[in-house]
Amino acid sequence: MSVPAPHWTSPRPRLAVSSCLLGEPVRYNGGHSRDRFLTGPLARHVDWVPVCPEMEIGLGAPRPTMRLLTDGRIVTRDGTADHTEAMTALARDRIPDLDGLDGFVLKSRSPSCGLLGLPRYASGREGERTDGQPVDRRGSGVFAGLVCEALPHLPMEEEGRLRDPGLREHFVERVFAQARLRTFFEGEWRPRDLVEFHSRHKLQILAHSPAGYRETGRIVAQAGTRDRAGLEAAYRDAFGGALAARAGRGRHTNALLHVFGPLSERLDRVRRHDIVAAIESYRRGEAPLSVPVALLRHHAEGEGHDYVALQTYLEPFPADLVLRHHL
Repeated sequence: MSVPAPHWTSPRPRLAVSSCLLGEPVRYNGGHSRDRFLTGPLARHVDWVPVCPEMEIGLGAPRPTMRLLTDGRIVTRDGTADHTEAMTALARDRIPDLDGLDGFVLKSRSPSCGLLGLPRYASGREGERTDGQPVDRRGSGVFAGLVCEALPHLPMEEEGRLRDPGLREHFVERVFAQARLRTFFEGEWRPRDLVEFHSRHKLQILAHSPAGYRETGRIVAQAGTRDRAGLEAAYRDAFGGALAARAGRGRHTNALLHVFGPLSERLDRVRRHDIVAAIESYRRGEAPLSVPVALLRHHAEGEGHDYVALQTYLEPFPADLVLRHHL
């Protein structure tokens, strides 16, 4: 009997997002930075929670441009206004709400929301350049930095980096995994339910982090003896930490072989050969990950192999996002 494939009717991830990326005219110049992937394919599957730190501290749009200083402050470009205290207070107020979400997409190059590589300007310290050029490009936005520090396992990414197919796939995979985890722990779960949840995610975790695979397994083994609060906290931490590691071609190949192993006993020689050839083509970089995954799903469902067919590794996010087709 064929096992039905997972369906993506729920849960819907809840994602914070810089408002300008959804097309809101809140940028410093009164414009927006609408992102086609966020407002198109991804929007069909997630619920957005718009955030604009500058607007929320009352700056309005348009507004004077701001810059980061090497001492961590955020000030207007002409230096006449310092918004560090207001931005810090906003982040602290917002962090409890963000902790209940599944991810955050931030505006790149923003002195409040940017994650990486922002220019930092002289703060007046001795020895710093005074020609008006950046001292370095190692800054992160004040608001984003505080959120990252407080919520290290919250999937966070800039829209610019999401144009990279590998980074996009990894972020979206983490977001949907986080949504499943959140929904699971929001319910009336029992220790045996955690065992089942983990069982469905085992090969997905393995693909990202063999160490995380072992650690989550050790935690789940304590499901019948450990207190619920401690068990949940430990599993959340280990699960999120494992999926934060990017899955490279080698680890994906290892996971594919782990999927193939229990299924191979039910297949004839020709079908086994086809799957092994597809996995090898992926390993050599000649085929996208979607090819061996599709074959494994097809045969697992056709053979009614529950353990394999229901592994989240085979469908970690909605198929119409088309995220595993790059080489």
